[in-house]
Amino acid sequence: MKKSPQPQYIEQQDLIEFEDEGRSFQLHPDAFAAWKKMKDAARTKGINLYIVSAFRSFERQSEIIDQKREKGVSEEYIFKVSAPPGSSEHHTGKAVDINTKGFPALEDEFEKSEAFKWLSRNAKNFGFRLSYPRENIFGMIYEPWHWFYNGKTQKAASLDLAGAS
Repeated sequence: MKKSPQPQYIEQQDLIEFEDEGRSFQLHPDAFAAWKKMKDAARTKGINLYIVSAFRSFERQSEIIDQKREKGVSEEYIFKVSAPPGSSEHHTGKAVDINTKGFPALEDEFEKSEAFKWLSRNAKNFGFRLSYPRENIFGMIYEPWHWFYNGKTQKAASLDLAGAS
């Protein structure tokens, strides 16, 4: 599969600060509202979702990459696991890295969780999509924990298709 370049994003300024599981995060207001609804809906099914990471500035993205370089990680691998500054969905305030109790954060094992199964079936109803599935066009590693709010719910997408005919 041919690799496509990562999109470029602006650093979101319109953010809401909130706490999730005792940690502070920031999200775009629309993404925050959708996250709350999704988290609450999952909870009614016995699924406990929590955020590991949300908004990230260009500066913070650079720090993450620099830390990997200092550890001797190859450039090729760094950019399979971390988008370059300006290309991270986290800059938009609409991306969340999600986890659930009993699973290590930011690891493939998350896909074996009931939380991932629930997200795979239901996240689209809240306007979220999995950003980096296996074999994604950007050449990024598979990230079952990384979800992006695009605002298009399954119902809205169905209406778009219905209107297209």
